[in-house]
Amino acid sequence: MKSTFQRCSLQLLLVAGLIFPQGTVKAQQEKPDAQKSGASKAKADSGDTAAQINEALAKKNEELRAKAERGDARAQVELGVGCDLESSFGTTNRYAEALKWYRMAAEQGDAEGEFHLGGFFENGNGVARDISKAVELYKEAADQGFAPAQRSLGLMYQLGIGVPQSFVESTKWFRRAAARGDQLSELWTGEFYEKGQGVIEDKVEAYKWFLLAAAASPTNASVGVREKANSKIIDIEPELSASQQADGRRRAHAFNLNNQSPAPDVNSNSALAAESPRATGTAFFITDDGYLVSNYHVVKDAVKVRLLTGAGLLDATVVKVDAANDLALLKAVGKFAPLPVVASRTVKLGGTVATVGFPDIGLQGFAPKLAKGEIASLSGAADDPRYFQVSLPVQPGNSGGALVDAHGNVVGIVAAKLNAAAALDATGALPENVNYAVKSSLLLSFLESVPDVSGKVKDPNTKDAPFEDVVKSAQDAAVLVLVY
Repeated sequence: MKSTFQRCSLQLLLVAGLIFPQGTVKAQQEKPDAQKSGASKAKADSGDTAAQINEALAKKNEELRAKAERGDARAQVELGVGCDLESSFGTTNRYAEALKWYRMAAEQGDAEGEFHLGGFFENGNGVARDISKAVELYKEAADQGFAPAQRSLGLMYQLGIGVPQSFVESTKWFRRAAARGDQLSELWTGEFYEKGQGVIEDKVEAYKWFLLAAAASPTNASVGVREKANSKIIDIEPELSASQQADGRRRAHAFNLNNQSPAPDVNSNSALAAESPRATGTAFFITDDGYLVSNYHVVKDAVKVRLLTGAGLLDATVVKVDAANDLALLKAVGKFAPLPVVASRTVKLGGTVATVGFPDIGLQGFAPKLAKGEIASLSGAADDPRYFQVSLPVQPGNSGGALVDAHGNVVGIVAAKLNAAAALDATGALPENVNYAVKSSLLLSFLESVPDVSGKVKDPNTKDAPFEDVVKSAQDAAVLVLVY
């Protein structure tokens, strides 16, 4: 991954051979410095335009070097970029000098200096290759909002270079760079939303980012990236309705309006930060007209709740909660496949139970995951009668999932794991697969306080069914809960 330079002064264009033929520059460099200086000044005095430009650039370079030596980080970066470009175009190897200036700027906390120095460590230019150091420097620059560093860090996470591969982290950094107008990051963010890679698939959001990439300002734009973005627009538009296309254009317009000034840091309460859920969990439908159940702790303090369903992303409202028993009733609009709920008194010790949920989406992805086990105890921690202890494996994100029996009836709601640190402190050993679920009888009592809902709950299943069919019904009812 080559460093991405942010500016190209007249001096750098000259070095790169973009004003005069590269051979001319190289020939000049082969002469002794004093001879070159004298010859150049003589030509300049005689009215030679090229020599006059070279003289002006030499004077500017001296002034820049003086600033750099006095500790000016901007001048240090400028000099580093000049040496870096000169080396990249093969006129001479000045990587060591570029490294010196980048390091001096980075030591002062200059984000661009940190970024370029990270590129040197990544590629081994003038220094031993050190991917871990490169990631560290990219992160320092990215945290300051430097878009090229955010993009580079996103690419490291996407490819798993120097960090564990994570599309969630990759998308986060690409989106932050895109929020600052980085055209390539806008394109990649659109592709991630299009594929559902690291984020929930959202074609309209993908369309928005493709539109932004295609319309990037000339100072940030690449013709090749613009062409790719336009191609993506042509490909995705047939998949969108007229109203969805209008929504995508509206989002792109709103984004541009909100980003006329420098983009705020995404860790603040910005619109971009609001796109990322602060918590996730699982829920399951109990009526066909959109009532569903999760844990109270999943939706606690939610400003907005969204659901990932088979029909796509849907908004949900919190209808009622029971904080004492960790229950929450939610409502979405549409038709769904609900699960029946049976009184938990029918459950026997050792009975087979299962849950379908969305654990650790950042690591395991957005597809629903099955966990199967047994009722390990008819009471919870410290013999709490409100809970079952279950042996099925659960992870963060399983909270709120339906615990179903062998007939596919809901007998509990997955709620918690035994605190490993507390168990280790108390017993000297880590607990293994000790998890808890709120009993369904508490859910039925909770629903009785909402007559419009309790009357719609399906009757329990009484017939035996293949386990695969039980799993299918649990999967059809399960949704990922995104809490903002």
